[in-house]
Amino acid sequence: MTMIGWLQIGLLFACVVAAAKPLGVYMARVFSGEKTFLQPVLRPLETAFYKLSGVDPGKEQNWLAYAMAMLIFSLFGFLSLYAILRLQAVLPWNPQGFDNVPPDLAFNTAISFLTNTNWQSYVGETTMSNFTQMAGLAVHNFLSAATGIALAIAVTRAFVRSSAATLGNFWVDMTRATLYILLPLSIIVALAFVATGMPQTLLGSVDVTTLEGAKQTIAMGPMASQEAIKQLGTNGGGFLNANAAHPFENPNAVSNFLSIFSMLVISAALPITFGRMVGRDRQGWALLAGMGILLIAGVAIVYGSEAGGNPLLTALGVDPSGGNMEGKEVRFGMAMSSLFVAITTGLSCGAVNAMHDSLMPLGGLVPMFLIQLGEVLPGGVGSGLYGMIVFAILAVFIAGLMVGRTPEFLGKKIEVREMKLAMLAVLILPLVILGFSAVAAVLPSALASLANNGPHGLSEILYAYSSATGNNGSAFAGLSANTPWYNTTLGISMALGRFAYVVPVMAIAGSLAAKKKTAESAGTFPTTTPLFVGLLVGIILIVGGLQFFPALALGPIVEHFTLLAGKTF
Repeated sequence: MTMIGWLQIGLLFACVVAAAKPLGVYMARVFSGEKTFLQPVLRPLETAFYKLSGVDPGKEQNWLAYAMAMLIFSLFGFLSLYAILRLQAVLPWNPQGFDNVPPDLAFNTAISFLTNTNWQSYVGETTMSNFTQMAGLAVHNFLSAATGIALAIAVTRAFVRSSAATLGNFWVDMTRATLYILLPLSIIVALAFVATGMPQTLLGSVDVTTLEGAKQTIAMGPMASQEAIKQLGTNGGGFLNANAAHPFENPNAVSNFLSIFSMLVISAALPITFGRMVGRDRQGWALLAGMGILLIAGVAIVYGSEAGGNPLLTALGVDPSGGNMEGKEVRFGMAMSSLFVAITTGLSCGAVNAMHDSLMPLGGLVPMFLIQLGEVLPGGVGSGLYGMIVFAILAVFIAGLMVGRTPEFLGKKIEVREMKLAMLAVLILPLVILGFSAVAAVLPSALASLANNGPHGLSEILYAYSSATGNNGSAFAGLSANTPWYNTTLGISMALGRFAYVVPVMAIAGSLAAKKKTAESAGTFPTTTPLFVGLLVGIILIVGGLQFFPALALGPIVEHFTLLAGKTF
C-alpha cells in the first residue's frame, strides 16, 4: 500500500460525499412533488406519459397495489426483453448478423437485466446486436434502476406518514426516477465518457491493420451511453466481455475515476433523501455512516491483501512490493483496482476493472462477503436504502430487547408483524445462496464448469450464487456459467433475490404507514448517534453475514491458509 494510493481513494470518497447532499436533497424534492429546476422542461413530458398510459398521478396505492404494479411491470419487462433476445436475428441494427440468443441464455439474461443484476453468461461483442444492447439491455438498465428507487421512496413514505393507507403511486415514482434523475445524469456522464475517448457509434466493428501487419476486427457500438446508465444505475453489465478492464469501456484514469464515482453517487445520496423526507437529516447521515464504515473496511482489506503479494512467489525470491498484479488493470494501479473491487460489490453493480478470480484468497473473500451482507454498503440504487432500513429496524428491535423497552424507529413502533417480515426478507439470501451452492457442489454437470478444484472451486460456485441472489452481477471468471444448469438456477436466484426480498419489505412499509407516529420521549432510543451506527454495523455483520461463515471457512479462508502452507489450486 502507498500514500498516493490512499490519497486517490480518499479523494474519490470525498467527491462522493460532497455530491451526496445536493443530489439527495434534489431527489427528495422530486419525489415530494416540489418544484425543481428541471420541472419546466420535463413536466410536460411527464404529463404526456401519464395521459398515454392512462395513469392518474393523483391516485395513490396501498402497499399491496404498489407491489403488484411493480411485479406486473417486471413481468412484462421480462417477456419483452426475452422476445428481443429470441428474435434478435430478424430485428434491425444487427450489422454483425448475430443469431437469436438460445432459450436458456435468453431466460438468464432477461431476468438478469430485469432485476438490476446484469449477470453475463455471454460475450457481449459476439452475442448481442446493437439493437439488443440499446432497445433491450440499456432500456432495462434505466427501468430496473428506476424501479429500485421507486421502491425505496415508497418505504421512506412509511415513516413520513401517520395512520396512512397508501405509499404513493408506483407509476409516478418510476417515471420521475427515470425522467428527473437517471436520464439527465446519464446524458452528462455519457458526454463525459465520450470526451475521455469512449466510442459512441452504430458501427458493428472496424477492421484495422496492427503494427505487425496482421488484420484485426475490433468490436464497436454505442458504448458511452450504455456505460453511463450501467454505472449510474448500478447495473454493471458491460458492452464488452472484459467490462471496465477494456480500454473502450474504460479508456483512462479519468474514465475510471468517473466510473467509480457514478456507481456510488445515487446510492450514497438516497440516505440523504430519506433523512430529508422524514424530516431528520441526521438520520440519513447515520445510515450513510454505517454503510461507509463497512465499505471503507472492505476497501482496506482488499488493498492490503493484494498489495502484500503472493507468498508462493515471495518464497521463490520475487519482490513482494509490487503486490499481486495478476488480473489487475495495470493502467490504474493497485489502489484503484482494489477500490473498484470493493465498490462494485458493496453496491449491486457488478462492473469490474480487475478479474475477481485472480484476487488473493482474502481479497476475493471481501467482495463475496459484501454481497452476502445484502448489498447495503451502500447497495444498489434504491435496493441498498430499503435493505439498510430493514437492518435499522432489526437494530432498534434488538436494542429494545436489551433495555426492556418497546422498540421504535422514527416514531413508528416495531412490533411482531414487522419483525417476522424483516426476518423473512433477511433469510431469503442465505436460503437461496447456500441452497443452490450446496446442490451445485455435488452435481457433476455443475462441477464440470469449474476451472479450479478444492476451496477455490467452491469459492467460484459460492460467488456465483451470491452475486446472482444479491443482484450484483460480477463473477469469479473461472466459472463457465453458460450452461443450462447455471443459466436456469442463477436466473431463479436473481428473481428470488429481488422479488422475494422486496415483497416482505413492502409489507413492512404498509404496516408502518398505517401506524400513528408517536412523539419521542425520554425512553426513545436515539438513532442518529455513533452508538446507533455502531449497533447497526454490528447487526449487519452478525445477522446479515454470520450465517455464511461456515461456507466461507471452507472456501476463501481455508484457501488462504493452504496458500501460506505453499499449496495453491
